[in-house]
Amino acid sequence: MPAPISIVIPTLNAAQTLPATLEALMEGLHTGLIRELIVSDGGSTDQTLEISDEAGAEIVSGAASRGGQLRRGCAEAKGEWLLVLHADTVLQQGWTKVVGDHLRHGAPGVFRLAFSASGFAPTWVAGWANLRSRIFGLPYGDQGLLVPRRLYEKAGGFPDQPLMEDVALVRRLGRITLLPVRAFTSADRYQKAGWLRRGTRNLWTLTRYFLGADPERLAQAYRR
Repeated sequence: MPAPISIVIPTLNAAQTLPATLEALMEGLHTGLIRELIVSDGGSTDQTLEISDEAGAEIVSGAASRGGQLRRGCAEAKGEWLLVLHADTVLQQGWTKVVGDHLRHGAPGVFRLAFSASGFAPTWVAGWANLRSRIFGLPYGDQGLLVPRRLYEKAGGFPDQPLMEDVALVRRLGRITLLPVRAFTSADRYQKAGWLRRGTRNLWTLTRYFLGADPERLAQAYRR
């Protein structure tokens, strides 16, 4: 029987962070969970494609849009389950035991967010994200997404939009389980912008999206 999980990672000049992400996934190869690795690239000009190729990934190329990249990558998946990860997300050691047990339930799941930084601010921001996921069912993409392919397709997949593609999909998936294992994500953007400022801007962006703002305009403001 083929391994159940297809890994899908969107990339754009991710050579600095991608190796650690891929190294953590080796555990899934050794335990027989991972069937394939799909890297959906948006036009990288660094060593991202070389790193992906050396890792044995199937590389899908197209325009740089997070939603579009994920949609293209997931369309190539052959596994019964999809595990979507950002290129700067590192799964906690031992993740395969939790994921393997969860597959029997057939429900979508996300990981508990943690940052690759210490202190009150990263702990508080991650805690809020996990609380939001548990109570409101609104995880972000940096928590990863484990979803049966049939449910993903039934929900219409990721929309081809540059921002909030993760929120758009999870709202259609229904209840999502918060898995008891952490996904460590880079803290660089928060440290550069400031934890309070970045967190406030994320919340404002989410609010504007719910109020009907165009994802293209949100992405432009987000990048600024």
